[in-house]
Amino acid sequence: MTDRYQDFASTSLGRMLVKSLGLPDPVRLDRYVAGSPLVDGIVVVGGTGRLADQVPAILDRLGVTRTDAPEEGARYRGLVFDATGLRDPGSLVALRDFFGPLMRSLDRCARLVVVGTPPERLQGAERVAQRALEGFTRSLGKEVGRGGTAQLVYVAEGAEGAVGSTVGFLLSPKSAYVSGQVIRVGARVLQPAEEPDWRRPLVGKVALVTGAARGIGEQISRVLARDGATVVGVDVPQAASDLIGLARQLDGDYLTLDITAKDAPKRIAQHLTASHGGVDVVVHNAGITRDRRLANLDPERWRSVLDVNLVAPERITDELLAQQVVHANGRIVGVASIAGIAGNLGQTSYATSKAGVIGLVDALRDTLDRDITVNAVAPGFIETAMTAAMPFGPREVGRRLNSLSQGGLPVDVAETVAWFADPASTAVTGNVVRVCGQMLLGA
Repeated sequence: MTDRYQDFASTSLGRMLVKSLGLPDPVRLDRYVAGSPLVDGIVVVGGTGRLADQVPAILDRLGVTRTDAPEEGARYRGLVFDATGLRDPGSLVALRDFFGPLMRSLDRCARLVVVGTPPERLQGAERVAQRALEGFTRSLGKEVGRGGTAQLVYVAEGAEGAVGSTVGFLLSPKSAYVSGQVIRVGARVLQPAEEPDWRRPLVGKVALVTGAARGIGEQISRVLARDGATVVGVDVPQAASDLIGLARQLDGDYLTLDITAKDAPKRIAQHLTASHGGVDVVVHNAGITRDRRLANLDPERWRSVLDVNLVAPERITDELLAQQVVHANGRIVGVASIAGIAGNLGQTSYATSKAGVIGLVDALRDTLDRDITVNAVAPGFIETAMTAAMPFGPREVGRRLNSLSQGGLPVDVAETVAWFADPASTAVTGNVVRVCGQMLLGA
């Protein structure tokens, strides 16, 4: 759906009013286009911590132009600061010294990344300093403006060689609607996989996507196929026409069934095994809402939301893992929601189910073997048919109540799923990343 306010704000009159009245300024976000460079511009690298050698090497492998000596008058697309060397509160001045002089030299849609050490693995003053990075980065995301974003990546000791896919994602337009997030790499330190070509990292991989026929599920399917995966889409029989058409476009496969059916997990497992020899990426995207205040919510509506959004993903995951249908270095990705974090009026059933998806990540992250990872995305206000049907007032509030002052697109969720799915993201597990433009409530 067209964002008319954004269209107006981009006109000469609109720009004048936005500036003079201090109105929201929803800059048109850069998004990745297949065949484009991963980063179109120069990235400044700073800091003297554990990753001082790793980050420049990563950027070189990804073909990103970098410098550690910024020049007056130059413009920069990204900034990366290795803060793992900050060992006490006094050393935090290094953040100001690096970022402060460069903030007016940033291109629109700039990407800012701070790298730290997980505080829970530290003691004393060093733990204090590393925990302080969260407040700095989240505030930075609200200051950068002009479509820019800021993220904090905590890298466990031993996982320095496994941050390439994460740094690449966060510096690129693929992370257009992700900001103010704290991401952990190496909560379980795994052996880094050989890094594939970032343009087509999923070549030879099989990806299962539930709820694939329309909306966010369709975009997830398209992005995973773009990255080289053979996509097996799953949706209800009523959506068979759209599902089959999508599968043909993507040269993929499909399965029509109700994921809440008693035999659904076994049917999915059998299909993946017989037709594809297993699966590498499992995306639990299918979801429904039955919005009503709790006083008016009947048991059937409550159960239907929980069954589709939470019970079915848990049962399918258990079956695929029990039969070892998920290959080694496989990926399990859940689609949660900001409602599962902050709650939402009239959505007790939906918020419960989506918080449960986050619980599923927590329950699985320390129990999975064979280097299988589990993560979730938590979308905020995403422009879909459902949000287009909202009343004007709530829709406008939903769009503006984030640091980017606009709604996201289904492709923003899909790109985040694709980062989790990347074989090089082997040390990225147990994360719940909000695709919400740094929503100002519950963020």
